[in-house]
Amino acid sequence: MDAALEREVWNRAGDCCEYCHVPASAYKTPFQIDHVIALKHGGITVSENLALSCFHCNQHKGPNIAGIDPQTSSMIQLFHPRRDRWLDHFQILSNGQLLARSAIGRVTIAVLNINNPAAVSSRAWLIAEGLLRIDDET
Repeated sequence: MDAALEREVWNRAGDCCEYCHVPASAYKTPFQIDHVIALKHGGITVSENLALSCFHCNQHKGPNIAGIDPQTSSMIQLFHPRRDRWLDHFQILSNGQLLARSAIGRVTIAVLNINNPAAVSSRAWLIAEGLLRIDDET
């Protein structure tokens, strides 16, 4: 991946994970550029298929493109940062939890383990410090 494409991904994401919205400046492990549709599934390295991801979200997502909805047991696609609007599927609560607003949100939260206690605690601290807004429109 060339440097210009990497800069484009970082700038478009506003230096935040496009899945959990944690800012890179508050994260100890370097962020990664995720292939939304993994190479093994025919995804390619172009802007429309790339998303900025924290290490935690990227490790849990892996090559997954879907998961089982814990509410309906249906197979549902994961959140796609280039096609889906974040606020249609998620809401950050003041306690640091991400609330699902849709089946896509539920599946993404489950597969990426977004509401594990450490992540929730970190987001709550970021909210308290003013580093993460609960009304984030990005």
